Amino acid sequence: MLEALNTVRDFFIAFLFFYPLFMAYLWMIGAVYYYWRRERGRPSYRNEPQLPHYPGVSLVVPCFNEGAHLVETIEALARQTYPNFEIIAINDGSSDETGATLDALATEYECLRVVHFTGNQGKAMGLRMAAMVSPHEFLFCIDGDALLDPHATTWIMSHFVNGPRVGAVTGNPRIRTRSTLLGKIQVGEFSAIIGMIKRAQRIYGRVFTVSGVVSGFRKSALHQVGYWGLDKVTEDIDISWKLQLNHWDIRFEPN
Repeated sequence: MLEALNTVRDFFIAFLFFYPLFMAYLWMIGAVYYYWRRERGRPSYRNEPQLPHYPGVSLVVPCFNEGAHLVETIEALARQTYPNFEIIAINDGSSDETGATLDALATEYECLRVVHFTGNQGKAMGLRMAAMVSPHEFLFCIDGDALLDPHATTWIMSHFVNGPRVGAVTGNPRIRTRSTLLGKIQVGEFSAIIGMIKRAQRIYGRVFTVSGVVSGFRKSALHQVGYWGLDKVTEDIDISWKLQLNHWDIRFEPN
C-alpha cells in the first residue's frame, strides 16, 4: 500500500514539473508553425484584404462606468475603414457620466445607437440586448476601454465572408499603457497567452476561447447556441465552448 502511494506521489510530482515544460514547447512549436505557414510574407495589417462583399456589422460596446474612456473608444470605432457598420453602446446601469457621455456622442455620430439599462445586469445581458436590436448578421464585441484599429473590422470579416461555418473570430489585443510595471507585465502576458497560444491553438484545430476585449460573432450561430449565458462567471469561455460543441469554427486574426 505504501509503495503504491509513493508511486502516485512520484507521478504527481513529475506531472507538476514536466506539464508546464511540455505545454510551453507545444505552444511555441505551434506558434512558430503558424507564423511560417500563415503570417510569413503576409501583407501588413494596413493592407487590408478586399472582400467580395461587405455585409453589415454592428460594433457592440457594453459599458459600465466607462465614462473616462468612452470618447476615445467611440472615436476609434467611428474611424473603421469597413464601409458598412453601425455602433451599438449598452449603458449597463452606470453610476458615473457614462450615460450622458453616450447621449452626447450619439448626437455627434449618426452611426451610434445607445441602449440604457436602468440597473446593472452584467456584460452577458448587454451583449444579448445588442444582438436583439442589431439588424445585422455580424456582431463585434469591444470592451468599453479598448481602441479598435481602423482596419480590424475588415480583417475579422474576411474570415466570416470566406468561411460559412465560422461562428466567431477572436482578435489580437495589445497593451497601450506600457510605462508602468503592471503594463510591462501585461505586455508579456498578452504576447504569450493571446499571441503565441492562440496561434498554436489555431494550428492544432481548436481555439479554446475568444478574447473578451475584441471578438466577432455570427448572429445565426449565437442564436443556435442560446447566446451568452447569464449565470456564467466568464461569458467568453461559455460562448466559445457552446459554439464549438455545436460544430462552429472559431478563428484567430493576428492583425
